[in-house]
Amino acid sequence: LLVKALRGKMFPLPQTNYLLNVSWDITQKGYEKKRGKLLAPYVPQIQDLHTEAVQAALAKYKERKMPMPSKRRSVLVQSSVEACTPPDTSSASEDEGSLRRQGRLATSTPYQGHGHPSVEHWFNRVIQGSSTSSSASSTSSHPGGRSPKIDLAFDLLTPDAPLITDNHSAPPDVTGLSERSSLHTERPQVASVRGVSRGYNHHTSVMETADGVPVNSRVSSKIQQLLNTLKRPKRPPLREFFVDDFEELLDVQQPDPNQPKPEGQHMSPLEGEPLGVVNNWPPSLPAALHRWGTTQPKSPCLTALDNGGKAVYTLTYGKLWTRSQKLAYTLLNKLSTRNEPLLVPGDRVALVFPNNDPVMFMVAFYGCLLAELVPVPIEVPLTRKDAGSQQIGFLLGSCGVTLALTTDACQKGLPKAQTGEVATFKGWPRLLWFVTDGKHVVKPPKDWHPPIREASNDIAYIEYKTSKEGSTMGITVSHSAMLVHCHALTQACGYTEAETITNVLDFKREAGLWHGVLTSVMNRMHVISIPYSLMKVNPLSWIQKVHTYKARVAVVKSRDMHWSLLAQRDQRDISLSSLRMLIVADGANPWSISSCDAFLNVFQARGLRPEVICPCASSSEAMTVAIRRPPEMGVPPPGKAVLSMGGLSHSVIRVDTEEKLSVLTVQDVGQVMPGALVCVVRVEGTPYICQTDEVGEICVSSGCTGVAYYGLPGMTKNLFETIPVTSSGIPISDRPFTRTSLLGFVGPDSLVFVVGKMDGLMVVSGRRHNADDVVATALAVEPMKFVYRGRIAVFSVSVLHDERIVVVAEQRPDASEEDSFQWMSRVLQAIDSIHQVGVYCLALVPANTLPKAPLGGIHISETKQRFLEGALHPCNVLMCPHTCVTNLPKPRQKQPEVGPASMIVGNLVAGKRIAQACGRDVTQLEDNDQARKFLYIQDVLQWRAQATPDHPLFLVLNAKGTVASTASCLQLHKRAERVAAALMGRLNTGDHVALVYPPGIELIATFYGCLYAGCVPVTVRPPHPQNLATTLPTVKMIVEVSKSVCILTTQAIMKLLKSKEAAAAVDVKSWPMVLDTDDLPRKKSPQMYKPPTPEMLAYLDFSVSTTGILAGVKMSHTATSALCRSIKLQCELYPSRQIAICLDPYCGLGFALWCLCSVYSGHQSILVPPLELESNASLWLAAVSQYKVRVTFCSYSVMEMCTKGLGSQTEALRLRNVNLSCVRTCMVVAEERPRIALTQSFSKIFKDLGLSPRAVSTTFGCRVNVAICLQGTAGPDPTTVYVDMRALRHDRVRLVERGSPHSLPLMESGKILPGVKVIIANTETKGPLGDSHLGEIWVSSPHNATGYYTVYGEEALHADHFNTKLSFGDTQTVWARTGYLGFLRRTELTDASGERHDALYVVGSLDETLELRGMRYHPIDIETSVIRSHKSIAECAVFTWTNLLVVVVELEGSEQEALDLVALVTNVVLEEHYLIVGVVVVVDPGVIPINSRGEKQRMHLRDGFLADQLDPIYVAYNM
Repeated sequence: LLVKALRGKMFPLPQTNYLLNVSWDITQKGYEKKRGKLLAPYVPQIQDLHTEAVQAALAKYKERKMPMPSKRRSVLVQSSVEACTPPDTSSASEDEGSLRRQGRLATSTPYQGHGHPSVEHWFNRVIQGSSTSSSASSTSSHPGGRSPKIDLAFDLLTPDAPLITDNHSAPPDVTGLSERSSLHTERPQVASVRGVSRGYNHHTSVMETADGVPVNSRVSSKIQQLLNTLKRPKRPPLREFFVDDFEELLDVQQPDPNQPKPEGQHMSPLEGEPLGVVNNWPPSLPAALHRWGTTQPKSPCLTALDNGGKAVYTLTYGKLWTRSQKLAYTLLNKLSTRNEPLLVPGDRVALVFPNNDPVMFMVAFYGCLLAELVPVPIEVPLTRKDAGSQQIGFLLGSCGVTLALTTDACQKGLPKAQTGEVATFKGWPRLLWFVTDGKHVVKPPKDWHPPIREASNDIAYIEYKTSKEGSTMGITVSHSAMLVHCHALTQACGYTEAETITNVLDFKREAGLWHGVLTSVMNRMHVISIPYSLMKVNPLSWIQKVHTYKARVAVVKSRDMHWSLLAQRDQRDISLSSLRMLIVADGANPWSISSCDAFLNVFQARGLRPEVICPCASSSEAMTVAIRRPPEMGVPPPGKAVLSMGGLSHSVIRVDTEEKLSVLTVQDVGQVMPGALVCVVRVEGTPYICQTDEVGEICVSSGCTGVAYYGLPGMTKNLFETIPVTSSGIPISDRPFTRTSLLGFVGPDSLVFVVGKMDGLMVVSGRRHNADDVVATALAVEPMKFVYRGRIAVFSVSVLHDERIVVVAEQRPDASEEDSFQWMSRVLQAIDSIHQVGVYCLALVPANTLPKAPLGGIHISETKQRFLEGALHPCNVLMCPHTCVTNLPKPRQKQPEVGPASMIVGNLVAGKRIAQACGRDVTQLEDNDQARKFLYIQDVLQWRAQATPDHPLFLVLNAKGTVASTASCLQLHKRAERVAAALMGRLNTGDHVALVYPPGIELIATFYGCLYAGCVPVTVRPPHPQNLATTLPTVKMIVEVSKSVCILTTQAIMKLLKSKEAAAAVDVKSWPMVLDTDDLPRKKSPQMYKPPTPEMLAYLDFSVSTTGILAGVKMSHTATSALCRSIKLQCELYPSRQIAICLDPYCGLGFALWCLCSVYSGHQSILVPPLELESNASLWLAAVSQYKVRVTFCSYSVMEMCTKGLGSQTEALRLRNVNLSCVRTCMVVAEERPRIALTQSFSKIFKDLGLSPRAVSTTFGCRVNVAICLQGTAGPDPTTVYVDMRALRHDRVRLVERGSPHSLPLMESGKILPGVKVIIANTETKGPLGDSHLGEIWVSSPHNATGYYTVYGEEALHADHFNTKLSFGDTQTVWARTGYLGFLRRTELTDASGERHDALYVVGSLDETLELRGMRYHPIDIETSVIRSHKSIAECAVFTWTNLLVVVVELEGSEQEALDLVALVTNVVLEEHYLIVGVVVVVDPGVIPINSRGEKQRMHLRDGFLADQLDPIYVAYNM
């Protein structure tokens, strides 16, 4: 292929015999082919320096195993792509078709239809043979043989990625601090719900989690590989710095003392040659048009082509003059609103013309100039959501545009509203659309002539420009600047009258406008305009037109040269000898040089002279800055510079060092424009003049630059009125300079060199990188064909106070996962090697999905916007935060603990109170509590059955809201007696009985029946019939762990326990005796059992903690009565009261409220089983309203069901007369930090139904004491404080103002119950802490549980949870440790007793906290940040595994969005928590397990992830 490309060059044929023996009838094609083969060894390869460098760099790398992301099959299916899209930034070369791989072939199978042994070999052949489709250069791989490329192996379980089998060998620590084990020794785990034996088997090849859960090797081996790659994080050595008490200081990058610094003298401004004086030069552009239109009316001005390349119309100067005049007259005189002319001279008018209609555009542009209106040319908006279209609308609005000119065809194609008018685009002002075709314009009367004045400083036209951030600015160009620029271009390019010029560029702006619309008219030139649509179909069209029209000048971009290279081989008879100037408009681009060289190589044989290639540099603000002069001007020869990339990154020019790899080759862009003064200034801060060997921003002072950004005086001053100063601060000139946004330097022979643009500048840790250079490196990575049409976007995003590089590329439609990952790994290595900078994120998107700029190319700012909004929808993502993020704060080193003495002294000196608080004193409260007479709760029931037999105690509602069952005191007593009678014959006193019932009265009656019979009840949630596999083992486990000798249940559940389905989940033969209590005989038990002492065990309360630990606590009769009395006093419960309860009745406070409190206090409980809300979300609130309940309890899951399910139905509920104004307190029963966001949204939503915002509060309980805080009916409202999240990580409380950065709202968890004392203790020294200090909450109360009840008899281990004492201070009181972190704070409020109120704030469970980088994180804080990062994240849970932070997110949306989340999650956790996410797992909604209290079971999730049971949509391993 390459050889064919060089066919035009005549090489001496080697006189070998076999060449002469070619049979005479060989076809031309066959001859070409054979000749090519024979010549191959003699042909010099066009090998681009950059590609060689990239390949050499990659060859240096050893194989590094990287874990490949895992992806669900459905995500693998690419979104459909139109296979035959036209080329965008590169060619449609023939081999593009041949590179399609049929489906996903295993690489070992022979490739059908090709005689090569394997795809791999064939693929390499093709790659070698093809010229690249990148826009980097036209190159091939190394001459001969296979190109050196790096093969990453993907077999995941290779010998060099060993599995961790021994659980005691610590995993490699990537956080800089090994995980501290103090937490685990202090609160040992009680039992694993999974029921796996606790002994570790060291010889198995299966990895196990800490809880002994077998780990699927696929996941763990990937994590192991990830850890292996992270063992060598690139981190600069940490410098010592003073760490303020609270601030975690980000590591500031100190400049490297060895970095290169500029050494040259300060440059002096460079002057272009003076502008020559030309005889009878027209005084303005309209004057020139007038002259040629009247004196040379037949002279051709512009030839337009159709998509077939045929000339469809030639506009003469006469026609241009008369048509522009007509339009000018019509615009000024025939358009009116309310008898006022619509336009007056000086008004701005939008020009909306398609790229294939230069004629209409030219007429409209000159029509506006003649009418003294200001044209604002913009792109044709194709859809209402075009990339950047909103910004264009903003520009039009700020320019006050009310009229848009367009063509008939274009107007018909615009999106329409229902009325048939052109739709208003998003962000656009209301526009009147005027069609400029002949039938809509009128001929002016004979006496009307357009005013033709001398060029003034009034605005001639406004050119739009899009900034790096995506905002659009309008650059105003005055009449005089327009004229001077035409003059300067004419002089620099040596334009002569009636020359022919071919223009491939966009004629609406920049070089296309300057050469093809303005300067051409000054010189009566003939422009052949090549539309972009024709270039897409036939990339050679511009060369053919140069040949046909014998054009003297062509204006192109390097992309156009590149495309024509790839398509030129079927053209014999074209000659470029007529060209005296080939202007390369983007000659300032670093990769234009390779296009120029390759183009010359091929077309020199077609008459192209090397010296006619004229790169130029320009910007919208400064217009043309420099251009290489045509050869006849006798200028110095062109220059090339080979610069060190390392030097450039420090803005220093160093000619190539011995390190050959990282170099940038640039060509000069010629000399400064005539009449201009140029200097180079520092990019940031004061515009100091640069030294001669320093790169800076080029600034121009001349009469032909833009004047201002329309309507933006501040930015205008910075850009158009810069005053460069010497190092001593003296201005170098009295005239202002315009910044060109080009980065470069002035080389030898006063040649200007450009090495990049401000828009593409990325400053990473103080070093500068140019986006275009990074693109060139990525495009040079083999296989080059991998990137679809060379479409790559590179930009930087700011994360954690530094720029981070993001690379986005379109991948070929047929690329396999393996290819993608391999290519990505190589790109990372190439960029790292050549630019010495890490890539933060590399994303691949399906072909044709990146937003396009108007003329092909990629709309960078829109791509960046989509990336940040999570709307890019990549199909592959690789994040490398571990390599890139080097400015994290130092890991925290724990200080040696202070001793008790200094602690106490410190408290006294600081005048701090010790953090201690208590509820009201129970003994002091004399109330007429009849139940206090009884020591046992069952005695209270018997007494009530006698005293008030018909008093209703319970009322259960079903899903329809109707009463399912009720029980009065006597009915409950009778039912309990029947159960007792059934048990007494069968069981002994003290036996444990499991009660497996759905929520209802039967559960309550059976509970009291057990107490009557002297048995110990254990309430167990029944298994879920649809989900036996996961729910039944938990039932089995509680039954076994609690040593229950009998199960009481209903007939239905009894059948379920012994069913065939149950047998699949557990061993059904090992159930203890199962009795159903549905039809018990009406028998009275002989006598009630009387316990000998109230310290005896009353019941067991089992619950699964969020860390997946099953813990049962023992509740004595004393504790049971004390608990009921405490709740009764706090909530003021009497027999006349009704309370509504929507909680599960199986454990904790939920159980106490269902089964104990009503019997003790005599109030009526309206019971709403939470499960019923699934079919009727309004059940609970409707019941509260119907029964006018003042006190109600619910769980977070119930509250969430109401907010999500009823949020939009409050109106319907009001119509059903649901009124919540009766509610005084609605308490959420919880064992966690209050969820403020949820309680607040609940209050807001139901405010409309009369719910008082003060009513909602939370409670706090835990295993050692199920009710520590309850808001109750009296006492001040719960308070909220804001604490600094960063201080919290250091176990400190720092109160901040609401809304301050890093603030976290914490709500008080209700009031401390009567009889309860709370103290805050240091988790390690067990000493008391002061007010507003974070520590573990310890509790002392008569209703504390008496201990854990577990099967392993490990009570001794946990004795300190229930019986612990302070190490100093009050060392007598016995406390129970809750295992929760929190703090007490004395408020300004007074409580019921008139004392100042102490508020208790719960921060979170100690077991759940993550120790990372020496700091303590609460999962909920990280999860809150993550959920906020994208609208499609429904839920999130985090956990750590081998010191890596794993984030699991539930995706509520299409699977296409899954990969968008990876970068957003990584960003937000870095920004807000200074942590690097190790693994991001995207799963379906509902995968994160949640317990009955609505708490996330993070350990279950971790076990599921490691055992590969989550069926994730995508798993990303951050490198």
